[in-house]
Amino acid sequence: MILQLNPTLTVNTPLGKGQAIFLIDYGVHQNSCWVVALEKNGIVKHFDSNDITLCVNYTYHFNLNNVKPEFSPESKANEDLSED
Repeated sequence: MILQLNPTLTVNTPLGKGQAIFLIDYGVHQNSCWVVALEKNGIVKHFDSNDITLCVNYTYHFNLNNVKPEFSPESKANEDLSED
């Protein structure tokens, strides 16, 4: 089964960030295959599901434990911006 992701998902891959555009499911005996367009060069690559993680989503408070401390929503830098 091939599923077109609409909207696409921003994911982390071993080659950097990218937009997941398709998901290929080969059944219960194999991992799913993610088809990802890489942000840095636009090359489309296939990745095993074990190699993919979703990027941080502040709107839905998803995957926030992967945020670097200097960029977290609770950081001092964000407080400075809100004082204007």
